[in-house]
Amino acid sequence: MNREDLIYGDRIYLRQPKRSDWEQWTKIRDVSREHLIPWEPVWSNETLTRQSFRERLRRFTDDAKSDTGYAFFLFRKEDDQLVGSITLSNVRRGVAQTGTLGYWTGLPYIRNGYMFEGICALLPALFDKYSLRRVEAACLPENLPSASLLEKAGFKQEGIAREYLCINGKWQDHLLFAILNSDVVGNANERVQHSGVANISR
Repeated sequence: MNREDLIYGDRIYLRQPKRSDWEQWTKIRDVSREHLIPWEPVWSNETLTRQSFRERLRRFTDDAKSDTGYAFFLFRKEDDQLVGSITLSNVRRGVAQTGTLGYWTGLPYIRNGYMFEGICALLPALFDKYSLRRVEAACLPENLPSASLLEKAGFKQEGIAREYLCINGKWQDHLLFAILNSDVVGNANERVQHSGVANISR
């Protein structure tokens, strides 16, 4: 997918991040710090600096070139406000054709359905343009809003992985979810259809 390609939902759009996003990104991450810390790896003192952001972009670029991961920033259409981010990591090709979804929403924009729209808009592109057959996701068992979001978007819970990720400095169990390219994206009231084609080919 071209760097300038946009993926649209009703109220949002997604695109790959660029350097000019740093100011918006650091502001929303800073105001959301206490909200995000329990669900993320440990933040360093340099996490929100411009240099750290540039290094993050370089990792995103390297991942995209090697077809192992892709990053998308989520913006509100009405004012181009950055409201969150979705990343696809650990892409496996060959007989797997799968990757792992991660996401966060800024504190001022939670409970407004933006991330639901973003995930439902992105999944068809991951299946069709990125040729994935399966997309996985995980969340802490106590993160009920995240589990509910995944289920609403069409993911099915498949089990639990013990000490799956190091979150906030501690190895923690996670609920495991997945959605297939043959599944319906979105709930019965807000469904998004896709072609279901997964070509073997990031």
